[in-house]
Parts: sequence; structure tokens; C-alpha cells
Amino acid sequence: MNSRQSTNVKTNPAHQFTDLRVVLIKYMYHWPLFALGLIIATVGAYIYLHNVNPVYEVNATILVKDEKKSPQEEKSALPELNQTSSPKNAETEIEILKSKNLINQVVNNLQLSVNYKSDNGLKNPDLYETTPVKFLLVQKAGSLSGQKISVLIKDKNTFVFDNASGQKQSAAFNKPIKNGFGTWLLKPTDFIDQYIDSNITIELDDPEKVSNNYVKTIDAHLLDKLAPTIGLSISDEVPKRGVDFLDNLIMAYNQAALMEEKRTTKSTIDFIDNRLASLTGELSHAEKNVEGYRSSQGITDISSQSQVYLENVQSNGIKLNEVNVQLNVINGIERYVNSPNDSGTAPATIGITDPALNSLIEKLSDLQLKRSALLATTPEGNPMFEPINKQIALTKTSIKQTVQGIKTSLLSSKKELQSFNSKSESSIKDIPGQERQFVDMKRQQSIKENLYVYLLQKREELALSYASTFVDARVVDKANVGDVTWPKKSFVFAIALLCGLGLPFMIIYFRNSFTNKITERRDIESALDIPVLGELSYEDLDDDVIVVTNRHHLIGEQFRTLRTNLHYAHTNQNTGSGFASNLPKASLNVVGDQDLNVEGRVTLFTSSISKEGKSFVSVNLAVSLAATGRKTVILEMDLRKPKILKIFNLPNSKLGISEFLSSGISVDSIINPSGKIVNLDLIGCGQIPIDPSELLENERLVELISELKDRYDDIIIDTPPLHLVTDAMIIAKLADVSLYIIRQGYTGKNELDFISEIEQSEKLPNMHIVFNGIKKSKYGYGYNYDNSYYNTELAKPTFNMAWKQFLNRF
Repeated sequence: MNSRQSTNVKTNPAHQFTDLRVVLIKYMYHWPLFALGLIIATVGAYIYLHNVNPVYEVNATILVKDEKKSPQEEKSALPELNQTSSPKNAETEIEILKSKNLINQVVNNLQLSVNYKSDNGLKNPDLYETTPVKFLLVQKAGSLSGQKISVLIKDKNTFVFDNASGQKQSAAFNKPIKNGFGTWLLKPTDFIDQYIDSNITIELDDPEKVSNNYVKTIDAHLLDKLAPTIGLSISDEVPKRGVDFLDNLIMAYNQAALMEEKRTTKSTIDFIDNRLASLTGELSHAEKNVEGYRSSQGITDISSQSQVYLENVQSNGIKLNEVNVQLNVINGIERYVNSPNDSGTAPATIGITDPALNSLIEKLSDLQLKRSALLATTPEGNPMFEPINKQIALTKTSIKQTVQGIKTSLLSSKKELQSFNSKSESSIKDIPGQERQFVDMKRQQSIKENLYVYLLQKREELALSYASTFVDARVVDKANVGDVTWPKKSFVFAIALLCGLGLPFMIIYFRNSFTNKITERRDIESALDIPVLGELSYEDLDDDVIVVTNRHHLIGEQFRTLRTNLHYAHTNQNTGSGFASNLPKASLNVVGDQDLNVEGRVTLFTSSISKEGKSFVSVNLAVSLAATGRKTVILEMDLRKPKILKIFNLPNSKLGISEFLSSGISVDSIINPSGKIVNLDLIGCGQIPIDPSELLENERLVELISELKDRYDDIIIDTPPLHLVTDAMIIAKLADVSLYIIRQGYTGKNELDFISEIEQSEKLPNMHIVFNGIKKSKYGYGYNYDNSYYNTELAKPTFNMAWKQFLNRF
């Protein structure tokens, strides 16, 4: 294998990574695509902003009772009343405000599951405030979800709507109409006059579905952790509807809280009423006993000694009865705590002064009320009940322990009082038995009377609380309309800008990623150990394929560079002749009586597939060689699709290579002058043969090349694509240098494996690569100069060429 040396300097590995500038050049080439994307996105954003209904934010603020954050002395003027009211906290009230039960009540009250819209082109405004009709569902027979009724208001009494079969049907207001989802009617409003001969669309939805949407969209949160202030907010296209929703929600919340307060107070009043009814009979009986005993015994006065004993015994008896009352209350509490049913009313702790027990009873009542409130919106088996059930169980355990301690203390006090009574009674044993009986009767009367008066006082206090209309939530700020939350013009145009630039970027990125084409020189050098002889820029040409003759042309200069590099390639191949082989035969001096025997150079051009610029490169390189005085001939050996003679506007009817190989004609008969190019001759294909590969195996091909090498300095052979047919391999054994054409953005990367296989098997002699059709503006790789270096007055491209170049940028 002949040694090869690249005439181009190898790229420094440090510069093989694409920098930001190169990437930008690639994408800026497709600027019309970005411009189109921006225009479409901007127009789309403008149309969207013009037709979308704005969404407003509606806010309200309420202040709730939070007994965890209120000072103890400010909680209540009557501590006993706390036995019938549950302690409030802001976190619990937030959950109640967002409960499905309350929101469903508001949705039904305001008929939010029915929307009225005006048919007005693309933009259909909502008629919540000025709707000319009201929809009333008389009887439901099917699902309302997604149902629509198109109504044309004819006058104040009649309207036309589309029935189930899609036909127009006339109907009167306030008259029931039957269809698939039930029986309904329309009622005119005060705005009916404004919508005569107007189309109205009534959109129906399932109230449960609407409630679920409101549960998801409403926002309730603490505005300040130190103050029980709750902020409510919701977004709506119709500001009035949002205001009505929040106002009605607060109203429903207060009403529900008031009803719950009244329910618990009423249960306590009923308990006291039952107890008073029982005490009334007992007190009446005690009074009759005293009255009867006085009458029968004639007792009108008591001696001073007896008075002292009586007062002592009476005072001690009162204390003993108070202890008994407290024991009864304690026993009632104990029975309530031990009861497995949690739904009963919490017992009153009348007469119990222990603050720990009162606090535990209050806590238990609060937990049970929370559990009842949660049951209204959540199934009992939900895991949310587990924390509350555990707290109830723990609170009951604490109550049991506290009750046991109080009960032990009361029993001890009772025992002491009974002992004291025994001592007092023994002290007055000398008092007549009538007096002792009178004292006992009087004591019983006093106890009953004191208890009766106490219960009457508490009942009046509870009755006042029951009659009160104070609500738990105080409105700090009524529902008010805030700023427009959507659409935000800046945000919409920012999205449009992002889409207008991002989508073209993604299109270009994925298009380049999936093309799998060779775009940079490093793609070749990383896959092949074959030197790149030259790089040629892309030229958008019409008919003039020969570009070397134009001195002020960038690609012409690139061909001259390729010509120089080709000299070095042949020099390395013909080491015995040195630089003499690169000189024209006419310029060689005579040594002795003989000329220097220097044969012409044979250069073969091929590629992997068609349209990679093989014929274009071979013709222009041949013209460039002829311009230096070297006698050059081009062989049109693509016997299947010849192009060379057509480039030079010569007829294909002349004798050519196929006739020379198949007959005995001379070389002179097939040589054709190029006409306008000095020192350049052409040998055409001739008649296209049926079996070109077999014809090329003819030994006359060797004779042809041998004779041409004696006559010419350079023999340029244009061959068919190597990956498609085998002709180039047959001819390659006669060539000195093989130039393999690779076109940027056209030759696939999968062809590199094929080229590497050709190089390793040495099927092409002294193989070099020509990187053709480089578009720096499109792929970011290529020469950094243009035609302005050669010609300050560049010719303006034709309209068709300019339009073609513009479309290629998409």
C-alpha cells in the first residue's frame, strides 16, 4: 500500500467541539422558519387575548372565634355556658368552610349548575347578571351533565329551541317542556326586552360535579397565624358570580354554625327542664310536710338553744346535700363516659367546681362535635376519623381518672358530714322529738328550694343564649373583585415568544438529528483514516456548471487549491519522477537526444451515490488543470448516465469509449476538443452499452489509458457511484489517485462504513476525500470568507434563485 500524506493540517482536537457560535450559525440559517413561527405565535396570542373571557380573582375575609388564641377571661361571662358550646379553632373552621355540604348548598341556592351564554361569534359572554330567562327543572329524568339548550327569544311570551330530534320547536314561557333529561320550563326576567330575536345557549351540568369543581378551586387559608382571620378567594369569569358565591358561602357557614349552637343549647335546656319538673314535685311535697307538721304540732317558735343546733344541723345538711348532688352529677358523668355510644349529649357539670374535669368535659364535647361535623361530609370508615377517635378515647380515660378522684373525695366528705350530723343529733337528743322531726323536714325543704332556684337561674341564662342571633364568623371584608388573574398579556406573549422560537428550534433539532447526514469534516476524520484533499463550497447554479473560469469566484479559488493539493497527492504517488510529473510536457527540457519520459497522471473520481457532485468536481478540476498549461482530457466513463458532454454542450451522438472498447477504432476518432477551454479535450461515453461492466473488462481500456498517458499531462476519469455499480473498481486499477466525493448534508453517515471497507481492501489506489457542497450558513461548518473578498460588485441572484434559496432556509 502506498503511503499517503494529507496536504491539509489536521484539526486540533481541542477545537473539535462545536462552540456556541457554530450552533447559532446553524439555527440562524433557518431564520425564515423562526420568523414564521413568531408571526404565527403572535397572531395566535392576539386572537386568544381578543376572544378569551378574562378570569377575575374574588376575595373575602372573615374573623372566626378561636378559643385557643383568646384570653381565658374574654371567652365567656358565664363559664357554665361553655358546657353547651364547643371550643372553636380556625383550622377546623377552614375545613368546614370548604366542606362539600356547604358548597353544594350554595350551588343549589344560586343555580350555579346552569350557565347562560349569548351566541356572539367566537366570544360567547356569560349572562349571569343580565340573563333574559331563568331555567327551572321541574322533574329530573336523566343526567344533566353536558346538556345544552339553544334558545331564540321571539318575544316576551314565546321562544324557539332545538328539540331532541334537532328540529326547531316553539314554546311559551312558564310552560313545562319534556325532553330526554326531564321536565323543565323557562321564566322570563326583567332583561327579556334586551334580547328579543337573540340566540341564547343554556348549558346544564350536574350540581354534584359543579360542587366538586368549586371544592377544588376555592382557596381558604389563614391570613395570620396569630389572629383567627381566614381569607377566602376564588377565580371566576363573571365577577358578580364569584362575589355571590363567597357571600352565600359565608352566610351558609354562619347559619350552619348558629343551628349547631342552638341544637346543643336546646339539648341542655331540655335536660334542665326535666330536672326542674322532678324537683317541683319534691319541693312541693317537702313544703306540705313542713306545713302539716307545724299545724299538727302547733310549732310557732324555737328556743335559742334549739335555734343554734338547728342552724348547725341545717348548714351541715346543706353541705351534705350539695355533696349528694355532686355525687349524682359525678355518677351521671361516669355513666356517660362508660357508655359505648358517642352520639349522646355531654352531661352538665352543674355544681362541679373542679376546673380539670370541666376542661376535660369541654374537650370531649368539642371532639364529638368535630366528629359529627366530619360525618356530614366523610364516611365513618375514612382514616380521617382515627386521630379524632383516639383523642376521644384518651379524653374519656382522663375523665374517668379525674371522676374517680373527685368521687373518692366526695365520699370522704359525705362520711365526715354524716359523722358530724350524728354528733349534732346526739347533742340535741334532749330536744323534743317533734322539734327534731321539724328540723329534718325544714332541712329537706331548704335543700330542694336551693337546687330549684339554681336550676331556674341556669335555665334563664341558656334561654337567653338560645334566643341570641350572634354568629361565629364576623365579616372583615365582604367579597370584592380583585385583579384579572388570566389572561396576563405579558405571560401570554411570553408563551407565544417561547413557542414561536422553541417549536422551530425543536423542528430543526429533530430534523437534523434524524437526517443522519455528514455535516462536518470531523464526521469524516473520526470514522476514516483517509486524508481530506480539499473542501468545496456549495454554489446554487443554473446552467453554468463550469465555475473555474470566473476569476472572481470563491469556489474557483477552492478548485485551484484542490489542484495544488492534487499535485502533492500525485507527487507522493510517483516518488520516482519527483516533481517532473507535475510539470506540463511542453515545458520539459531536452536531456541529450531524448525527452524526459514522464507519463500523464490518471485521476479517478467516484462517490457512493449519485448527485454528490462527482461530475461537477471532475469537470471544474480538469478546467483548472488546463488553465495552468497542462494538457488534460476528461473520460466520461459513467456508461450508464453520462453528463460530461452535456456540460460542454456537445452532442452525445459522437463516437466514444463504448465504441472504442467494442471495436477497433483509433483513439483519435473518439477525442473531442472542449471548444472554449484551451488544453482540454473530452472523450465521451458514446452509445450507452447494454453491459457496461463487462465492456470495461476489455483489455482495450488499458491500451486507451496507456496511449492517453503518453499524450496528456492529466487524465480525469468520471466514473459511476461506487456503492451502486462496480465500474469504478474495474477502472481503479489503471488510476494513480482516487478522489472520493462526499457531499455535506447529502451523503449519509452509514456510507462511511462502506468507504472504510473500500479503503482497507485497497480497491481504490491512493484514495483521498473531497468534501463537496459545504453550506457554512446552514450547517455552521466551512470557510469563513465569501465572494466579497474577490469581487466587490457581486451579481444579484435572479428571482427564481433567490426564491429557491429562501425556501431552502425553511
